[in-house]
Order: sequence, then C-alpha cells, then structure tokens
Amino acid sequence: MAKLTKTEAAIEAILFALGASVEIRQLCAALEMKESEVIQNLESLKDKYNKENRGIQIIDLGDCVQMCTRSEYYDKLIKVCKTPKKQVLTDAILETLSIIAYKQPITKSEIEHIRGVSSDHVVNRLVEFGLVYEAGKLDAPGRPAQFATTEEFLRRFGIESKESLPRLDSDLEAEIVHEVEEETGWKFGFESEANQNK
Repeated sequence: MAKLTKTEAAIEAILFALGASVEIRQLCAALEMKESEVIQNLESLKDKYNKENRGIQIIDLGDCVQMCTRSEYYDKLIKVCKTPKKQVLTDAILETLSIIAYKQPITKSEIEHIRGVSSDHVVNRLVEFGLVYEAGKLDAPGRPAQFATTEEFLRRFGIESKESLPRLDSDLEAEIVHEVEEETGWKFGFESEANQNK
C-alpha cells in the first residue's frame, strides 16, 4: 500500500469523519493551503485509491468532494447494512429515477407519459429517499413542478456528475422528447447530436 503524505492523510481523515460532501474551500481553510495545492493532493489520493483497487473512492460534486464506497461493492454492503424496506428501490422506482436522471429537469406529467402510468407515488418516494428534489417550475400553464436528481443520487450510485451518466442513443432520446412534446404541447428545444453536427 502506497504511503500517504501528511496532507493526504489529513484529507482522508476529514472526508471519512464527516461522511458527507465537503467544499474545497473548507478543506483549504482546514489545511491552510491554496486551492490548487488541495486539488493536487486530492488527485494524488484518488490515484492511490485507484491503483490499489480500494473499496472506497473520492468523487467530485461540483465545488465539493466526498468519500464513498465504490458502486461495484454496493451489493456486498447492502447485506451488512440491511437497508430498511422503505429504502428498497423497486423496478418502478429505478425506472422513474432513470427517466429523471436523463431528462432532468422533468415534470410528473412528462414522466407519466414516458412510463404510461401514474407516477405520483413513485416520485414522492424518490423525494423521500433524497434521490430527487423539486428543481423549479416549468414556464407553462399551471406552473408544474420540475424534478432533478440530488447529490445523494450521485453518491448512492458512485457517479461523479450528471455529465458522467452513460450516453443515450441520440435517436432514442429525440424520439422520447418528440413524444412528450406531442402529448404536452410544450417545446423543449432538443436537437440530437446528429442534427447538431450537420
């Protein structure tokens, strides 16, 4: 195991003890170091974790970082933690969460059109779990609420950012948006990569 520097060990201790996202500026203040120096030490620590195939990782969350378990070990972790029943992610919940993750911000009616069934209960459960939140209101009649994923979603699934989600096939994405636009009468200004590159 590669030896950590004192600064790396201090960062590791802070992230482990807090167990939540920590702002870079907070690390700078605690370590009395410049942002560039803190980031350099963070990258070095991440590299050591990766090279040693550690069960933990440090993920970037905008201006914050957090230590969390690697997603590939979640099935082992769940056996120890015995996640309460209310936290079980059913197929319906995962399907809805996937739609929100890829189409955020998105309204309940848009979700329901894609799924073909009422999604009130499922969306409410995702909000309860802290995986999605109300991100604002759509500028349309009735001002329906729009939903997006949270930092907890990124941590739970070991994703560094929303941009790190696997890419959807552009034609499939365009088809989904077209269907939602026809159903709701709203326009989203979507243009597939293929069309953008013409």
